[in-house]
Amino acid sequence: MKMQKFDNLKGKTVVITGGSGVLCSAFAYAYAKQGMNVAVLGRTMSKLEPVAEKITALGGKGLAVSCDVVDEESVKKAKKAVNDVFGKVDILVNGAGGNHPRGNTDKEHYEDGDMENPNVVSFFDIPKENFNFVFDLNLVGTIIPSQVFIPDMLGREGTCVINVASMGSYHPLTKVSAYSAAKAAVVNLTEWLAVHFAPQKVRVNAIAPGWFLTTQNKTLLTNEDGSLTERSKKVIAHTPMDRFGVPEDLLGTMLFLADSSLSGFVTGTVIPVDGGLHAYLGV
Repeated sequence: MKMQKFDNLKGKTVVITGGSGVLCSAFAYAYAKQGMNVAVLGRTMSKLEPVAEKITALGGKGLAVSCDVVDEESVKKAKKAVNDVFGKVDILVNGAGGNHPRGNTDKEHYEDGDMENPNVVSFFDIPKENFNFVFDLNLVGTIIPSQVFIPDMLGREGTCVINVASMGSYHPLTKVSAYSAAKAAVVNLTEWLAVHFAPQKVRVNAIAPGWFLTTQNKTLLTNEDGSLTERSKKVIAHTPMDRFGVPEDLLGTMLFLADSSLSGFVTGTVIPVDGGLHAYLGV
């Protein structure tokens, strides 16, 4: 894919949480091609280091930093590591998040007897700690990095935060109550932060990907033979562009939101990149 040059981004420093994931590593490589300093944060260094190496190979400067986004002290240590190498941070991408099976119900709809059936996980079988695990990963994992990194941006032109929302932010997805609730909260938080920091010249926006095949959802969307699951067929049937997204579909929006020469008056918005899914009622 030929990447347009955004000269305003060259030399700027971006931090990407969840940086070794399928989508966030694609963001990292797109920023690398703009000659940016790209710090990828995550829990597993063995996954982050190859990403950082590729960032450097693509023309940026890569840095892998171990970090747990729901642990404030861990994020503060990560910030110091980034500042020591690159100086102040210009852009924060809150990409860490996602769903986990421990917060899911087995069925889309509750049926009589599910609560008593030991082989069915119903809404009543999801303990608080499981719900909190998913909720914290997505919402608290956005709040803490924002609290830690935004001070670098205060009063500085061209700084911004890009959060990662979801189609579940608009309409709750069946089975994944904790994830949908958390992603709805991420949108609300994005709007609040945008208003709060507007006088300080810090823009805050979000991107809402549609359905993309990732490591996290692969078993949900494809069978062992690679064919589509019944859930996948529903997704495609409600996506007017008749396909899943690929990481490259998100890059133009991520570059646009990062570049203040293009989006300097854009704050508090959430941009769906979803093949039309959000616009389609299904009839």
